[in-house]
Amino acid sequence: MSFRVVRSSKFRHVFGQALKREQCYDNIRVSKSSWDSTFCAVNPKFLAIIVESAGGGAFIVLPHNKVGRIAADHALVGGHKGPVLDIAWCPHNDNVIASGSEDCVVKVWQIPDGGLSRTLTEPVVDLVYHQRRVGLVLWHPSALNVLLTAGSDNLIVVWNVGTGEVLVRIDCHPDTIYSACWNWDGSQLVTTCKDKKIRILNPRNGEVLNEALAHEGSKATRAIFLRHGLIFTTGFNRSSERQYSLRAPDALGDPIVMVDLDTSNGVMFPLYDPDTNLIYLCGKGDSVIRYFEVTPEHPYVHYISQFQTPDSQRAIGMMPKRGCDVSTCEVARFYRLNNGGLCQVISMTVPRKSELFQEDLYPDTLADEASISAEDWISGADADPQLISLKGGYVSQAQSTTLTVTKKSNVLDKMAPKSGGPKTLSASTGGSAGASANGSPVTVNNGTSGGGGGSTSPANGTQQITIGGVSEQQFGELRTKFEEEFRKLKAIIVKHENRIRSLEATVKAMTDRGLTEVDGAGLAAPAATTDTSSSPAPSSLPPTSDETTAQQQQVAAAGDGGGNYRNSTLEPDEV
Repeated sequence: MSFRVVRSSKFRHVFGQALKREQCYDNIRVSKSSWDSTFCAVNPKFLAIIVESAGGGAFIVLPHNKVGRIAADHALVGGHKGPVLDIAWCPHNDNVIASGSEDCVVKVWQIPDGGLSRTLTEPVVDLVYHQRRVGLVLWHPSALNVLLTAGSDNLIVVWNVGTGEVLVRIDCHPDTIYSACWNWDGSQLVTTCKDKKIRILNPRNGEVLNEALAHEGSKATRAIFLRHGLIFTTGFNRSSERQYSLRAPDALGDPIVMVDLDTSNGVMFPLYDPDTNLIYLCGKGDSVIRYFEVTPEHPYVHYISQFQTPDSQRAIGMMPKRGCDVSTCEVARFYRLNNGGLCQVISMTVPRKSELFQEDLYPDTLADEASISAEDWISGADADPQLISLKGGYVSQAQSTTLTVTKKSNVLDKMAPKSGGPKTLSASTGGSAGASANGSPVTVNNGTSGGGGGSTSPANGTQQITIGGVSEQQFGELRTKFEEEFRKLKAIIVKHENRIRSLEATVKAMTDRGLTEVDGAGLAAPAATTDTSSSPAPSSLPPTSDETTAQQQQVAAAGDGGGNYRNSTLEPDEV
């Protein structure tokens, strides 16, 4: 007699259920870009989706209570000059979102509570360093205002958003970077590249700690760090079959598990829940969401079930655990967009009869507070993310929802300006900092400037501005000189315009009288006119005394043809 042993797991019966259409979001023109991104980001306050936009790039931000059909002219976040490729909400401030675009600029935005009432075009800060499009933005899990960006220039840049400065520049990748992910405490970074390799990096200095071949296929691969240190990857084999693997960081070249899934062209995005160790695989163009549980027992990655839909998905976003409904035992919530413009809300639920808080389903989860500052992190300190309990529902512990940016001089300030390029404006004044219209950094400090390239405020507190090495006084003198030259040039142009109009009026009057030649002595006779009568008229008639006087006056006003203007109001050297 044989017995079939069923694996015991509290997540074995997780099932997905789509909300009714009136509780979803409709009429959203999701982006048609071919870039491999989820195009969607969610937090407990807002839903952000990259949309099609003429004349640049934009994404829409919707509060969760604004369901139903979205107006075609709804307010957007549209400050980019090229299509937006990736967006990410700050884990420590639910009102702050970062976006990367084909215009090579990363922008950080502040979204007001309640959503947007008009199109937002002014970001909190512009992060300018990449030379090609930026396809990946990723926030640090525990350090405040630390943002990672990756572009098609094969560079990874780590920013301090609070100051707008570059902390780390990593250039160890020989080709396009497909994905990046922090580990649990943000001390390591895992990346996948077009050269088919997976790398573990030290994010503070860019040192490659380990690297190995990820998947043999040439299509895009993705990799994520799991909570306890293992690495989960998705990719393709040589036969273009999709597969996933589980690896240990110290043995990247020897996967613990390597499983072939199916044959499809869509890149699979692994969405990970660290509280339950569930991994959801969502492929672009797929109509199914598969979910797995990672456990210490063989085969380590256990297939649970799948959620099937009749239409293919174009974009997908996952709600953090803080936004899930604990009263219904909801362990995950997805926002799935199809090509028809419908954003479908899918709730993943564990069936329980009791309505009490289920502590085994909801261990302490990630909070919206940072553990360390950006300065402490770059100096070498590490800290696990802050955790909170969801018992009684989620209550935000954040004290302030406003992102404050104090610009300091960064790598861009120390670069020599190109000839003919825009100058860098550095001002030591009281107040907040910003960026110039052309994207050049503007340094604003109180008292003595703390960074290179900035000017120093005098002891009396007056404003001292330095532009391209020219002092404020010299700049004022140059401006006065240029204004005087412009006034002189304008006066000359006005005189010439008056003279031209006078000459045009004279020529028109002469033409109306039938005059064809003008010389210094007098006027030629009018041209002979033909007549159909039997007796031809004489070819010319002597003009009367009044006509002769009028003609001579016109000649005197027009000149003698040799540059002598007897009645001109201009001096000879001005003509």
